[in-house]
Amino acid sequence: MLYSEYQSSLIQQIRENDYTLQKGNVTIKLAEAFGFCWGVERAIALAYETHQQFPTERIWITNEIIHNPSVNQNLREMQIEFIPVNEEGKKDFSVVGTEDVVILPAFGASIEEMQLLNEKGCKIMDTTCPWVSKVWNSVEKHKKRNCTSIIHGKYNHEETIATSSYADKYLVVLNLQEAEYVCNYILHGGNREELLAKFAKAYSPEFDPDTDLEWVGIANQTTMLKGETEQIGKLFERTLMRKYGPANINDHFLSFNTICDATQERQDAMFKLVEDKLDLMVVVGGFNSSNTTHLCEISTERGIPSYHIDSAERLGPGNRIQHKKLHQDIEVFEDWLPSGLIVVGITSGASTPDKVVSDVIEKIFAIKAAMNCVLN
Repeated sequence: MLYSEYQSSLIQQIRENDYTLQKGNVTIKLAEAFGFCWGVERAIALAYETHQQFPTERIWITNEIIHNPSVNQNLREMQIEFIPVNEEGKKDFSVVGTEDVVILPAFGASIEEMQLLNEKGCKIMDTTCPWVSKVWNSVEKHKKRNCTSIIHGKYNHEETIATSSYADKYLVVLNLQEAEYVCNYILHGGNREELLAKFAKAYSPEFDPDTDLEWVGIANQTTMLKGETEQIGKLFERTLMRKYGPANINDHFLSFNTICDATQERQDAMFKLVEDKLDLMVVVGGFNSSNTTHLCEISTERGIPSYHIDSAERLGPGNRIQHKKLHQDIEVFEDWLPSGLIVVGITSGASTPDKVVSDVIEKIFAIKAAMNCVLN
C-alpha cells in the first residue's frame, strides 16, 4: 500500500535515463538525490503498521508525521487523529485516553510530552528518525558535561523544540549572522538585555549570556544547511580559541557530527544540479518543510527563477503558478513558464513522495503542450 501510493514509474524512468527527460520543447533535469529519505519512509511505514496492528483503538499523532500535506491527509483518511492545539498554541493531551495509541512523528517529541504520555499509560509508537535521536544523544553529552548547547535551527520547529528539551542550558541560532552576533558578545561583551531580547523564546530558562557562553557544544536541527552548520561550529571554535587560548579549547568547546546524511545528499545534489544551464527551478515539498526551503535557497541565491510548491494543484489554470517565495507568503504568478525550448530543474524535500513530483512534471508538460497549441 505504501509503495503504490507514493512511488512513480515516471520518476523511475527518469532516474534510469541519467535523471533527464525530454518531451516536446521541455527538458526536465532531476536532482540525483531528492524526495523521501530512509527516516521518512520508516516513519510512514511505522504509522501504517500501527494502523493495521490496532484496528479498533483510537490512534493519535502528536504532530504532522512529516511535512507533506498529502501524506498527512492520507493519515487523516485512515482515521488517525492529530492532537488538537488550544488558543494559546499548546497541545491538548486531555483528549488521549489510557487505551489509546499515540504516534510520535519523525521529528520526535519533547521529554515533557513523552513523560505525560507515559503517565497516561497509553501505547506509544515512536517513529523518531534515528538522525534526530543522534542529535539528542549529543545534547545529552553537553548536559552531562555542564556545557550550553548551541543549536543551529528554528526555535519553534518541532524538532528543535524536542532537541532543546534534552538540554539543561541552550541557545538556538537561526543562521550564521545570529551566530556572529553571539560570538561577538563572547569576545567583546555588549548589551546583555539586547541579546536576551534578540533571542527571546530561543534560550533556556534562566540563561545568562555572561556565564553560559564560556563552555558550549554544537548541535543542529537535522534539516538545516550542512555548510552553514559547519561554519557556525568553526566560528564558535575560533571564537573560544581567541578568548581562552588554543591550549584550553577542549575546556570550552565540544562538537559532534550530527548532520543528517540524507539532508546532506539532497543539498549536494542540488548544488550539482544548479551548475547546469537551467531556465527555472521547481522545488516540491511542504511549505513548512525546513529542508525543502533550504533547497530553494540554493537555486535562488544563484539567480535561477525558483518556485517552491507543495503539489501539482498549485499549477494552473493556464500558465499560472501559486508558489511560496523564499521567506515570504504564497503568491500567484502568471506566465511563469517561458515559451520555446526550456530546461527545468526539479528537486524535492525529504518528505515528498515521488508520486507528487511525478504529478508536477506531468502538469508542466501539459501546460507547455497547451501553450504550443495556442501558438500554432
